[in-house]
Amino acid sequence: MRVHICAVGRLKSSPEKALIDDYVQRFERSGRALGLTALTLTEVEDKKGGGMEAEAALLTRALPKGATLVCLDERGKLVSSPDFAARLAGWRDSGSQDVGFVIGGADGIAPSLRAKADFSLSFGKMVWPHMLARVMLSEQLYRAASILAGAPYHRV
Repeated sequence: MRVHICAVGRLKSSPEKALIDDYVQRFERSGRALGLTALTLTEVEDKKGGGMEAEAALLTRALPKGATLVCLDERGKLVSSPDFAARLAGWRDSGSQDVGFVIGGADGIAPSLRAKADFSLSFGKMVWPHMLARVMLSEQLYRAASILAGAPYHRV
């Protein structure tokens, strides 16, 4: 199963980008044997200033057709890392070829896109900058792969 992170905004060379690149590389190394074949980051930018709906259209186009859609949203479900790993494995085992995690821009994700989500995930009641949300998501994806592989990275 391919994993996609689709996010609003461009991430320039920064400490956040270095962290994301590191976790993506770790995920791909440990996930390959688990049937998690790739982790890609796609960035979209609404240059016309169309707001959340325009961003939603760009995010939707960036996702592969038929992908399991996961929105990162403060109103989403709080899950533990082992539960997140189990959910990722469940999508893989149910035959999903792609899962797409969507991170909105400054105003969040348009209600129309949130309504289409197969799952909404929250990293807590606090709102996080979208650049940090990318880091946190890429780390949790790597952690999930480590949990599924039985590696010692995750400790209870």
